Amino acid sequence: MNEHSPMATDWEATTHRRLAQVWIDFESALVQVPVIARLLSGKLRQEDYLSLLRNLRQQVIEGSRWIALASSNLTPANEDLRSLFLSHAQDEHRDFRMLEKNYVAAGGALEDIQSAEKNVGSEALSGFMYHAASKSDPIGLLGAMFIIEGLGNRFAGPWAKLVREQLDLGEDAVSFFAYHGENDEHHMEEFDEAVKLAATDEASSASIVKHAKVVARLYRLQVEELDNV
Repeated sequence: MNEHSPMATDWEATTHRRLAQVWIDFESALVQVPVIARLLSGKLRQEDYLSLLRNLRQQVIEGSRWIALASSNLTPANEDLRSLFLSHAQDEHRDFRMLEKNYVAAGGALEDIQSAEKNVGSEALSGFMYHAASKSDPIGLLGAMFIIEGLGNRFAGPWAKLVREQLDLGEDAVSFFAYHGENDEHHMEEFDEAVKLAATDEASSASIVKHAKVVARLYRLQVEELDNV
C-alpha cells in the first residue's frame, strides 16, 4: 500500500510525514534569504532587525484574527477543533505589543512600526490566510499553523540569542522571539492534537499539506521583501 492510500488509522502519521518534507524544503530555502543569511553568518545590521520587526507586526496582529475567523467557520462536527483554534487565538492576540516594545528597545520609534505598511509578501500572506479562513471547515489552515508555529518552536530562541550577540541588545529588545522560542513547543503539542482530530482521510491530509506549502512560500516571500523595501 503506497503513501497515498494508507489505512484510515494512519492518516495522522502520513500527514506528519508529508509536513516534515515541507518543513525541510522551507528551512533550506529560508536560510538562503538575505536577511536570514546575514543573521546566521554574524552580519546582521540594526536596520535589518528593525525592518524584520516592522514587517512581522501586522502578521502577528492578524494571526489571531484569521484563526478566530477560521474557528467560526468550523462545522459542529469539528467543535473540538474549534476549541483549539479559539484557545490559540486567545493566546496570541496581544503578542504584537511585545513586538512593539522590542522595536523601541532596539532603537526604533514606536510611530514608525505602528504606521508601517505591509510589504508585497505580507500582503499576499494576509490575503491567503483570510481567504482560506473564510471557507467552510477550513481545517487546511492547520498547515499554516504548522509553518508559523514551527518557526517559533525551532528558530525564535536561537534567533533571539544571535540578535542580542550581534547587535549588543538587552533582553527587552528580543523578548518576542525569546518568548516564542520557549512557548511554541506547547503550541506544537496543540497542533499535534489538532492533526489527530482533523487528518482523517486523503482530502483532509492533502489540504493541510497544501496550505503548509503555500504559507511556507509566502512567508519566505515576506522575508525576501525586506531587502526590497
